[in-house]
Amino acid sequence: MQVEGARTFLTMKKIKLDSAKLIPISFLFAIIIGTILLMLPIAKAGEGSADITTAFFTSTTSICVTGLVVVDTYAYWSLFGKIVILILIQLGGFGIIAVTSILMLMLKRKMSLSGALLVHDAFNLNSMDGVFRFLIAVFKSTFVVELLGAAIYAITFVPKYGPLRGLWYSLFTSISAFCNAGIDIMGPDSLIGFQSNTLVLVNSMMLIVMGGLGYVVWIDVFRSLRRGIKKKYSLTQAIKHFNEHTKLVLTLTIVLILSGALIVFILEYGNNETIGSMNMWDKILNSIFQSVTFRTAGFAAVPQDALTESTCFLGCIYMFIGGSPVGTAGGVKTVTFFIVLLNGISFIRNRNENVVFSRKVTSEMIHKASAIVMVSFFVTVIFLILLMTTNNVGLVDGMYETFSATATVGLSRSLTSSLNTVGRWLIIVAMFLGRIGPISMALFFSYDTEGKNKISYAKGNFFVG
Repeated sequence: MQVEGARTFLTMKKIKLDSAKLIPISFLFAIIIGTILLMLPIAKAGEGSADITTAFFTSTTSICVTGLVVVDTYAYWSLFGKIVILILIQLGGFGIIAVTSILMLMLKRKMSLSGALLVHDAFNLNSMDGVFRFLIAVFKSTFVVELLGAAIYAITFVPKYGPLRGLWYSLFTSISAFCNAGIDIMGPDSLIGFQSNTLVLVNSMMLIVMGGLGYVVWIDVFRSLRRGIKKKYSLTQAIKHFNEHTKLVLTLTIVLILSGALIVFILEYGNNETIGSMNMWDKILNSIFQSVTFRTAGFAAVPQDALTESTCFLGCIYMFIGGSPVGTAGGVKTVTFFIVLLNGISFIRNRNENVVFSRKVTSEMIHKASAIVMVSFFVTVIFLILLMTTNNVGLVDGMYETFSATATVGLSRSLTSSLNTVGRWLIIVAMFLGRIGPISMALFFSYDTEGKNKISYAKGNFFVG
């Protein structure tokens, strides 16, 4: 019995170790396939075909749901190329492992242990319970939200661009917004032409935030509200039944959006190149939109190269934080950053434990969060130095570009297309590491280390501070 249990443990451990390699490899494989498709003559508008750097860059930015582009998507790529890009965005939003698993489920109607563990690791879930149900819920809810978003866009886009083109633009923009990709096909200026269109900006923000909240939050909110309706709870009572993760994510999201919007509003209020010449409603609307898009969305309603340097520096911080876990957003994630911040505050206040909503944050989680933040920051700084060394790039523009790449945001101060070949490949690697980095780090630090921690050492007499 013990031998069989040991075999099972070793098998599960091997699968878990393999998943740390399979997840990055799956993204790389998808990028290569996308590159091959985008290099076909049929993928490029006009004569000829895309060069390997342009194709590889576009495939990477799509599958990593970043949004940085070296060519104008609307003009450079044909309809076939745009469809390939859209499929890559959707794959990147779901995650390659999740898509592969759902296809296997459609064929086999059951999920193996290895498949369940891969999905568990790909989404960085805390338990194996209900992996199959979770996966189905993710796909169903995603398609519903994206179609609803497309329908709302169509109210504006169909009259403006015509029925077929308007519906195509609506679907593409909705998927891109929900997946936090930030790629559009309507023109060279992102959503700047719609900066006074409340419906388009609010719909974009809702899609971005929904994608960035994380699937776990969705499911918990839906279940809690459904339970509340059955038991005739008030809205306040239903909210009280949210789990602690959902409460924390919603709180952090609201705080980050409102604080970012307030700072953008103050810093850009008199800047006539951004919101300075707008009426009060448009100032508020675009300030909120800029705050939302900072955190991995990539759409722009005002020229990013016209933002003040103070706003750009703020943007880099919000990019680095990103969205919430188990969603389509990038960055180190809101909860990860908060746990590191909370640990510091608890130490300053001489608290023995870190507590959120009457729940203790484990030391393992603190270690994992600290490692993710540290590695992500150093990777970003290293790529910033390399980019500035190989290209004639200023500090602010370089920071904005690099933080945008490693956090898979997609905002740029009109720098991406002017980078040389070395700079473009640096951004490609930065986007790839930004997409798979936090996931791989989370997996790495979740390995069982019981065998490595049997030795206990005497305390060292070190000094810090």
